[in-house]
Formats: sequence, structure tokens, C-alpha cells
Amino acid sequence: MAARTKIDSTHFKTIVQSDVPQGRKGKHREIVATILKDLDKLKDGSAIKVPLVELDSSKERVRSALNRATRKAGLNVATATDGNFLYIWNATESLLAERKSDSKARR
Repeated sequence: MAARTKIDSTHFKTIVQSDVPQGRKGKHREIVATILKDLDKLKDGSAIKVPLVELDSSKERVRSALNRATRKAGLNVATATDGNFLYIWNATESLLAERKSDSKARR
């Protein structure tokens, strides 16, 4: 009996792994990079005021992308929003401790 030969076919097309693009350039990359640069230059006690109309996506999506980027960079920032602006500032240790105690009190 003849041995069966396995046909190496895949459902999807294949490429050489070295040709696979590395890194992710998300939709919010430009605005998040701009915010991070501004945060780096920000004086203590100041906040960045980003007009919501200048955001390509919802404020929630931008905040989420910013949260991912700041956690990855090891930065502590705080955000707030009203009907017109997204405010971002460097969080101090005292603010972080205050938020933790508020969070525990709500439970």
C-alpha cells in the first residue's frame, strides 16, 4: 500500500513571518501621542484642555486609548470631562491615594 502524502494547504493565504508588520498603529495614536507630549511639558497644578469637537472618536474611546498608553509608559494621569472639553493632568501621589480611599468607601 502506498503511503499517503500530506498536502500542506491552508485555508488562508500565507506569507513569510518576517514580512508581517510589527507594532500596532491604532486609530487614536496621533491624539494620544500629542497628549503624552503635552503631559510631559505640563507644570504641576495644570491640566490639558482638549476640545471634544477636535476628537475623531468619542471621548470614551480616546480616554481608553490614553489609559492603555499611560499604563504602558508607567504614567499616572487623571481625566475629567464636561460637555465641551476633555481635561487631562498628571496625577500626584496624594490624588491617587485619595481616589483609592474614595473607591474603598463606595464598596
